[in-house]
Amino acid sequence: MRLPGGIRIRIALVLVGIVAGALGTAYLIVVPSLERRLVDARLDQLEGLAVPLATALPEDTLLWQDRVEAYAVVTNSRVVAFDVLSTNQPALAAVADSRTRSSRDVATNSVALEALVSGRVERGRVVDANGDSANIAVPLDADAVVLFRAPLADSLATVRLVERRLLLATAFALIFALVLGLTAAGMFANRLLRLETAAERIAGGDFGAPIVDRGNDEIGELADAFDRMRVQLAQLDSARKAFVANASHELRTPLFSIGGFLELLVDEELDDETRRGFIETMQGQVQRLTKLSTDLLDLSRVDAGQLRVLKESVDLTEVVELLAGEIEHVAASTGHVLETDIEPDLWCFGDEARVLQIGRALATNAMVHTPAGTRVVIRTRRRGDRIELSVEDNGQGIAEQYRDAVFDRFYRVDSGMASGSGLGLAIAREIAKLMGGAVRLDSNGDPTVFTLDLPAASRAEPFSRENGAREIEPLPLA
Repeated sequence: MRLPGGIRIRIALVLVGIVAGALGTAYLIVVPSLERRLVDARLDQLEGLAVPLATALPEDTLLWQDRVEAYAVVTNSRVVAFDVLSTNQPALAAVADSRTRSSRDVATNSVALEALVSGRVERGRVVDANGDSANIAVPLDADAVVLFRAPLADSLATVRLVERRLLLATAFALIFALVLGLTAAGMFANRLLRLETAAERIAGGDFGAPIVDRGNDEIGELADAFDRMRVQLAQLDSARKAFVANASHELRTPLFSIGGFLELLVDEELDDETRRGFIETMQGQVQRLTKLSTDLLDLSRVDAGQLRVLKESVDLTEVVELLAGEIEHVAASTGHVLETDIEPDLWCFGDEARVLQIGRALATNAMVHTPAGTRVVIRTRRRGDRIELSVEDNGQGIAEQYRDAVFDRFYRVDSGMASGSGLGLAIAREIAKLMGGAVRLDSNGDPTVFTLDLPAASRAEPFSRENGAREIEPLPLA
């Protein structure tokens, strides 16, 4: 379920969170540090004045009141002189106080008591009912302690001002970040929404409108990838529709032909020669149907990952001789010149039945797509640790714009020559991959060469199973 606001709110909140975190961190670093520095500066200033003044206090306690009042003016602080009541259980009694009111509020001053116990000058910040103050306590031997107590309100006013301005700046920054985040996120969200709309349109089968995004960023790259996908899906959809139409034609034509001949065989009184001719024609139509069903079955197995092949040592010379024997009558019937150029003792690693199937597909493809009188040569040769079976013809060649597409499923070159389902080369390439090889096209006009490339093997190499047990069905001629 999509949250209200979606990515806009999320991006805006992330941006606000980042700004708030940055300003909060700055606040935690700046304000306490500034406050600490100001307090320390006031304590240093007060201590520099308090120590010499306290040590100059006369021994006569009757004079202390006048002196602490004078010290208070000099140091701009409250000055209290304590007499020591006890050191075992620290206790002080105020003898003189620059403030005329009661000294009860400082009778238990923590800084003065620490100075009494330690016997040295103590300093500290004290927050009590009278406010926030800097305190310096100077012990005079073991007889007295003089406390200088200066308010920090003026020093901390700067801190409070900086604190208020930081908070105000934070509020403005958060509002600005929220507005900026919503605006920027809205722009990105609109671009993503256009991609979503385009994806839904493509999912519905509409491949016509291009997907355009002019951003030079990841979303722009995603839009380009979507558009490439759209083009590929459009091509695949066109190929699928063409294949369905072609398959329907390929199925309908032989079925109508067989049905017509069966009616003639049943209804007409035919001589034996005519009857044999009808039966031979029907056999050819049955072969067409068998070839189409075999191609479709192989294609479905490739897609399901269930196409099963063997990997064993295959005598390629024997395979080519068998292939030439199978298709020589096809070459004769189509007016092609079939030749072989075989290197002796060539062994490859693969599945003999599938190697023969690929060779048959390449050879029949050459004869189907070239005019009568064309020379078709089947060759074998070794190239390093690879063995090649190639089929060469000197026909009209394959135009450059078609060379990358001839191995696509359902693809058929638009020409006046007869062409099958458009599956033979695609299936041949997939089978070759399963055997660790490849099928490639070399065509620069005349000649055109299709080559099956497989790893070389020796006679002694055993077979291994790929994708489970081997199944061999009859592989009819095209």
